[in-house]
Amino acid sequence: MPDHPSPSSDSTAPAAPEDAAPAAAERSPAATAAQLAPLFPAAFGAGVFLPLKLGVQADIQQRAPGLFTKKALSGFLHRHTTSTAYLKALVGATHRVDLDGQPAGEVTDVHRQAATGELERRRSLHDARRAAERSAQRAAQDEARRARTADDEAQRGRAALLRAHETTTLTQANFCALKGLSAPELEARLAQAREERERRTSIPPPPPEARRGERRPGKPGR
Repeated sequence: MPDHPSPSSDSTAPAAPEDAAPAAAERSPAATAAQLAPLFPAAFGAGVFLPLKLGVQADIQQRAPGLFTKKALSGFLHRHTTSTAYLKALVGATHRVDLDGQPAGEVTDVHRQAATGELERRRSLHDARRAAERSAQRAAQDEARRARTADDEAQRGRAALLRAHETTTLTQANFCALKGLSAPELEARLAQAREERERRTSIPPPPPEARRGERRPGKPGR
């Protein structure tokens, strides 16, 4: 983003030499943010996202010499100034602020337009990702529905086969020929149908209180 201060622009302002501050440890962006917040709450406090003065990295080095390396500040500022919250603030603001939250330069149209374009790009990616997720979810639901339908049809077919077998007067060989099944296939389907019938009949009926709560058709409740 054009808004992000580059290390080369920071070199124009005096900064504490890193060699003079060996205690400055390399910190992650999150750790740097946690240390900056109490030092400059108007600029980096929790939930604060304001367009920052260009060259703010050099200002931090001046006012907190030896506490941060350029690498740590660059990493934090890159994450901070490219966050969606910061870009939204950049689009809606007219002025930048310094470390004390005071006006420090205008937000140029170039930076505002760049932020707007990036937000639109992210929004498009988000919408496309959500659309893909919804499409995948619908496809999975349709597949599960088709699988349940196929399973129900297969169960009904096995139940009908079992009823026909239990009432037929044909020999086993003729019954197999009629159904187009070999003897092993017939026995396997019949065994599965008997198991499914046993499971259906073993399901307990609803409790009496549930039945009493049902209204009879045509009779409105009191």
